[in-house]
Amino acid sequence: MNELKEFFIKLGDHPIYKKLLKEPLTYVAGAVLLSVFQIAHFTVFGKGWGVTSTFAVWGTWVYNALGGDAGSWAYYASEKMQQELHTGFLADGGSIRNLGIIFGALAATLFASQFKIKKIKTLRQVVAAILGGLFMGYGARLANGCNIGALFTAIASFSLSGWVFGAFLLVGAFIGSKLLAKYFM
Repeated sequence: MNELKEFFIKLGDHPIYKKLLKEPLTYVAGAVLLSVFQIAHFTVFGKGWGVTSTFAVWGTWVYNALGGDAGSWAYYASEKMQQELHTGFLADGGSIRNLGIIFGALAATLFASQFKIKKIKTLRQVVAAILGGLFMGYGARLANGCNIGALFTAIASFSLSGWVFGAFLLVGAFIGSKLLAKYFM
């Protein structure tokens, strides 16, 4: 057991470990990695990277499990989306990718020693977090994608919609930060 503990202590002091897992990447390194992952994703799956469409499908699976029937909804009118309704969780590529993002973000936070459980200060903070999450999710579905699908993938596909999304993303971030500073800080 001591050997394992010593291994992790030595690993934590290793310069490569520190460079890759403790220090933040430069913006250039992050951009290059995102580009490589985007190209790899498109090459393997034949479609752009997306996140929020899978969350919509998750919600529909829950709705159907509770006795609802979303099969007649306009969102599921196409044959492809009808097939999506009947795909199992582990057979759905989007679900696996989203789990990878969630657990990858957790692992990166843990490796960087940045994981913290913070005390909730006020009910106002809880309400703001819930409303913010709901508005972001609703907005992502209205925009037919989040910053990955509607911005990153669209720009990489030379689509004007990505640039329009990016402009309004900046406007929304500016307004949101002003509201956050005024009412919640």
